[in-house]
Amino acid sequence: MKAAPFAYQRVGSLADAVRACGNAAAGAKVMGGGQSMGPMLNMRLVRAAILVDVSGAQDMAQVEQRDGKLFIGGALTHSAIEDGALDAALGEASAPLARMLRYVAGTIAYRAIRNRGTLAGSLAHADPAADWVLAMAALDAQLQCVAASGTRKLPATQFMSGAFTTALAEGELLAAVIVPLYSADMRWGYYKFCRKTGEFAEASCAVVLDPQRGVARIVIGALDGAPASLASLAAEVAAHGLDALTDAAVNEAVAQAAHSKDAVDRRLIEAAVKRAVKQALGVSEQNKVPGAA
Repeated sequence: MKAAPFAYQRVGSLADAVRACGNAAAGAKVMGGGQSMGPMLNMRLVRAAILVDVSGAQDMAQVEQRDGKLFIGGALTHSAIEDGALDAALGEASAPLARMLRYVAGTIAYRAIRNRGTLAGSLAHADPAADWVLAMAALDAQLQCVAASGTRKLPATQFMSGAFTTALAEGELLAAVIVPLYSADMRWGYYKFCRKTGEFAEASCAVVLDPQRGVARIVIGALDGAPASLASLAAEVAAHGLDALTDAAVNEAVAQAAHSKDAVDRRLIEAAVKRAVKQALGVSEQNKVPGAA
């Protein structure tokens, strides 16, 4: 199929993007790398009055640390993150966070996709199986949404309201992602099951443990909608370590958070949880995440 007719504007800055979206009466769609938008336009799952291309907006691909947080421009590509674009801004004090973000970026699809796909594009697309959707929920990130009427920040956990559905309003675009800084003692794990390399996950889990910051999160993804937090299990793991990772405890946590999944899917999720937690605790040699401990 071919896309329905649309106007196209490639902008050079965030201000230009906001202006273009605001000037459109309705139906403006923002495109980063086009890895999701392109196919959806061609299949006519999405129709746009105007397509606003932000891939050339350099100020939307900047990275900086300020006010104890890492600000990542939404137009930054997965490959740039994979190749260490965040490392200098994070420094040695937040080296574990840099390693986690590099690792997650490197697990997305294939290198050709990562070369064009963007952080904000992935989040705004809101595929339940997407890596950044899960990782940013586990990191308690905030998303900076900009429109002609002003700027607002939303927690990543409140941004996605359902599969392929977000809190973005008409004429609003996702400009940046704000990640809190973690200590040098932060530990993390990230595990997903895919039928083959490069495909979206059938089950996934992200773990963030930072005793210095009082943070313990276990979040599962690839659900029917937004990621789900296993808060009680995370608290037990933070307090008791591997002893808390019993079959019964994991089964109960997953059953409550993923009750709509069938028994086979829940078993996959349970396995992802166990492997991600073991990675974060540094006790899993098989499939261990590089730099997790």
